[in-house]
Amino acid sequence: MMSTAATLAPASVAPPEQVRSGGRIRSIDALRGLVILLMLVDHAREFFFIHAQVSDPMNLETTSPALFFTRLSAHLCAPVFIALTGLGAWLYGNGRGGGAVGARAASDFLLKRGLFLVVLELTLVGFGWSFSFTPQIIYLQVIWAIGLSMIALAALVHLPRPVLIAVGLVIVLGHNLLDPITIAAGQPGHVLWAVLHDRTLIDLPWGGQVRTSYPLLPWIGVAALGYGIGPWFVGDASLRLRRLVLTGLTALTLLIVLRGLNVYGDPTPWAVQATPLHTVMSVLNLTKYPPSADFILLTLGLGALFLAGLEQAPSRLTGVLAVFGGAPLFFYLIHIYGLHLVYLSALALFGANQGDGFGVPNVAWLWLLAAGVAVPCWYACRWFAGVKRRSPHAWMKYL
Repeated sequence: MMSTAATLAPASVAPPEQVRSGGRIRSIDALRGLVILLMLVDHAREFFFIHAQVSDPMNLETTSPALFFTRLSAHLCAPVFIALTGLGAWLYGNGRGGGAVGARAASDFLLKRGLFLVVLELTLVGFGWSFSFTPQIIYLQVIWAIGLSMIALAALVHLPRPVLIAVGLVIVLGHNLLDPITIAAGQPGHVLWAVLHDRTLIDLPWGGQVRTSYPLLPWIGVAALGYGIGPWFVGDASLRLRRLVLTGLTALTLLIVLRGLNVYGDPTPWAVQATPLHTVMSVLNLTKYPPSADFILLTLGLGALFLAGLEQAPSRLTGVLAVFGGAPLFFYLIHIYGLHLVYLSALALFGANQGDGFGVPNVAWLWLLAAGVAVPCWYACRWFAGVKRRSPHAWMKYL
């Protein structure tokens, strides 16, 4: 969600058609915009398909293939967002001198914006989901995870680049070794472990609870890897393209090896099902909370290939997507409030048709609904990007 502005000459960072005004790399914004739209579909599901809710891991016995693959497409969102957060941090620091000076600039920005995002999750984001000032459960979700990952990355950026990449790889590929560790409520370290690696509930003193929906540790590794590939984006564009393709193919190959062995990489082993389609669904039924090594290999592998593809995509396509990706935090807020208001309006107009709530009849309606919401959001994001670009206020860069 961080600005990917760079002050180097456009020809040195990307082909001219892939650079927007202000030095932003359009393929990066376009990739962010693509996953934003997939996120929009998934969040439409949260409001309008709650009667057919998808758990994680997804239950193959109760989830239709259409719903399964719709949910699976949304798995790209968080890993790509957080990897691009790390990449954006490197570009931010490089645009302010690079080296140790750039690392200090990036660290300072990461710390401040990370704290800002944590507060935002606990206030505007949380309220947008619940429309309640006193929810019984406070959900610590993706904005929280991005914020804390930024705070952790603020410390890691001072490491030598090879060491930082090694740390990221060890976390991403090795954290599943920690899966057997559980710390019960009331035991020392329960809260810390719940935040880092155990998706669970934390009791609050006044009777409420906090749900650690996005355990943090693996996301720190993803952010570190995103930061580590930053230098690729200030060199030869063709070399960057080859590196992205090689990275994507290597990640997917490693995924195939680990998933084929079916011993390590995900706490949910796959099994042969009644039909070939359901067997494929079983193989792809990867754990997101916290994201397993296999989950991250799949999503970041595809993310690298998509980014390579968008570097070569027609400018009209990348331009449309980049409007969303150029104002991602603004989009995140307005789409949550927009979906919630549309849901309440539908409930008021048509009444409850799924228990006490309102729901659409099938998955195709979710995609249509998301498309309808995306159009006004695109115009709003274009307007806001212009406001932000013209603003003389330093605090606007945190949005």
